[in-house]
Parts: sequence; C-alpha cells; structure tokens
Amino acid sequence: FLQPFADSPLDNEDVGATILQSVISSAQERMWIMTPYLILDDKMTTALCVAAKTGVDVRIITPAIPDKWYVHAVTRANYEELTRAGVRIYEYTPGFIHSKVYLADTKQAVVGTVNLDFRSLYLHFECASYFFRNAVVMDVEEDFQKTLAKSERITLENCRKYPFIRRFAGKALRILAPLM
Repeated sequence: FLQPFADSPLDNEDVGATILQSVISSAQERMWIMTPYLILDDKMTTALCVAAKTGVDVRIITPAIPDKWYVHAVTRANYEELTRAGVRIYEYTPGFIHSKVYLADTKQAVVGTVNLDFRSLYLHFECASYFFRNAVVMDVEEDFQKTLAKSERITLENCRKYPFIRRFAGKALRILAPLM
C-alpha cells in the first residue's frame, strides 16, 4: 500500500501532523525518526515520550552539524526531556542530514518533506508518501541501519554536559519555535 499526501496551511487540516501522530501512536515495537529539525510541540513530545515509556524503541536521528545554529540549539533543547522518557537520540556525525523519514515497526514508513517542527507541521505546504506493508519499508529500515552506524548516541549525561549558555539559549529560543 502506498498513499502520497499533501498538506496545506490553507485547508484547516493538519495532514502531516495527523499522519505522524497516528504512526507514532500505532508503533508497537519501534518508531525511528530521521529529521534535520526537532522543534516539537507538546502533542508531539507527549506522543514520543508515551511511545518510549510503553516499551517502543523510539530513536531519533538529527544532524550533528547544523545548517542554522539557533535551530540546532532548540533541537538539542528537546533532547533531555526525550532521553529521560527513554527516547534514544543520535546525531549523524559526518555532516548535515536533511532526511525526513519515519519508520514504525516493519510495516509503516513515511518519506517526504515533513520535518518535526511547528512550521512544517502546521504552516508549510508539504508532501510525502505513506507506505504500509510495502517493500520500500525494508529499504527505509536498511537506510536507518546505515545512518545509525554513522551516528553518535546522545545520552542524558551528554545533555547535561552541554555548556550552560547553549542549554539556556536553546530553552529560551523554544519560545520562538513556531517561527523557526
């Protein structure tokens, strides 16, 4: 099964956010995410934390080398809460990663332009494809395995070692998250 979809800020339907929340909440074994921007709203943070707390292997890969320092600061500001809930965070070390890929169990995948940030989920025109029990899902899993091999795991201890000014800047910038 393959379902392409588009999302528009003009129709009062948050298609991208709805699909991603559905995929996250339906994951039973794993929910792997690759996104360049991890600027979460409360609903998405709750969905990811609940999934991890209920035993789902939630992993998120973000870039270790950012394209925008302030977006990276906000991305990292989300790490501590997520890692405390059991989400495993990884940073892709070779460079900037711009993939927007979501894998739930070995059944579902979403690949497209939808980032995990407020603007992408609610304010931008986006498109993606949802795959269910499709051979592409295994290709997505293989890509995740290769990317994880080139990524560094970020622990709660790593989060606490970030310089105070960077942690403070990230948390302060979260106020502006809908604009990023």
